[in-house]
Amino acid sequence: MPADSTRALASELAALLRANKDDLVSRWLERISARVTLDANKIFPTDDLLNHVPLLIEGIADFLERPDDPDDGTPMSAKAMELGALRHSQGFDAYQILKEYEILGGVVFSFLYDAVEEKGIEAPRRDFLRAWQRVGQAIEVIRQATMTHFLRLSAEKVKEREERLRRFNRTVSHELKNRVGAIRGAAHLLQEDWLEAPQRQRFQRMVLENSDSLQRAFLNLVSLSRIEGDSRQQRNVLLPQAVAEVVRQLRDAAHTAGVHVDIADDLPPIEVDAGAVELCLVNYVSNSIKYSDPKASHKWVRIEGDFKFGDTSVTGGLSGELTVRVRDNGIGVPERARPDLFGVFYRAHGTVTGIEGSGLGLSIVRETVESLGGRAWAEFPDEGGSVFAFSLPSRREEDAAAAGTRRPEGPA
Repeated sequence: MPADSTRALASELAALLRANKDDLVSRWLERISARVTLDANKIFPTDDLLNHVPLLIEGIADFLERPDDPDDGTPMSAKAMELGALRHSQGFDAYQILKEYEILGGVVFSFLYDAVEEKGIEAPRRDFLRAWQRVGQAIEVIRQATMTHFLRLSAEKVKEREERLRRFNRTVSHELKNRVGAIRGAAHLLQEDWLEAPQRQRFQRMVLENSDSLQRAFLNLVSLSRIEGDSRQQRNVLLPQAVAEVVRQLRDAAHTAGVHVDIADDLPPIEVDAGAVELCLVNYVSNSIKYSDPKASHKWVRIEGDFKFGDTSVTGGLSGELTVRVRDNGIGVPERARPDLFGVFYRAHGTVTGIEGSGLGLSIVRETVESLGGRAWAEFPDEGGSVFAFSLPSRREEDAAAAGTRRPEGPA
């Protein structure tokens, strides 16, 4: 059993930690901010987490005060796991997390040393060593809880990505094989002298349509490679820039089809993941071009966007949502086909229009936005045409400021 002097010292040091927990968290935040390429507001980005982080210091104090209970650490471990989930979502690596807790140890030990000197606390050296050892054990418990949860989430994400890539590789391999085969077959037939003009035009269209499909597949591959990369290496651009890039990529296809692509003037100027947004828009806009109404005197596609930032009943905190819509006055989608639109290999018009397609585009959009916590859907106005939309979540107040949305007043 620990001596009374050991208990007394532990209680006194624990009381100092509890009384100064907010100051210790502030010091920790400042030290982390100086070492990582992350805005200080994003290190503990929500009010809930800011309220929870001081509980780690409370946990260290409790652990210190009960030296005869070597397994006590469950409450602070739960808070440490929250940090592990946050750091995983922010793209930290294991080294950065270890360094973060090295900083926490330095802050806590430095504070205790100064407090002991300032207050003239006296105790046998053995008691100080035991107290220091107990504090070190507490920080190790927190570090292990954070790292264990972080590594578990990382392993799940790797497994999910591998499954997505295997599924995507199977479908894309099938698609590319068919497209290349169709192009090769049509190209060989076009070399034959006996081919008549109507047949020659048909095979020429086949080459163009299949080459357009190949181009879309390659654009998807490029966008997916950006998304699958390390989150800290993602290319973030303003939404209007991402939209303009997609319109540039599809300019020739739109011109050939006689479709005017219009960009709304009031797109919110907030940062987006270029790979994800361009992938979604390439599929949406190319579908609108492909399924334009040949009877329309003016064929058009319009890209719109809005950002809303407000209270959410789900988390009890503040949340934002970016929504991007692609409207058109095309042939629309038959009502019977609408429930299955975002399924793999599903083609709503495959047997109606004769337009070539793989049925992969919308399923790729759905998987992409859902992997980022968003959603994808379609709307069908009474006046005709289609609206294909996707949304992506955001909890960044700077997004609300950039979009001109006023942050709601009141507690988070």
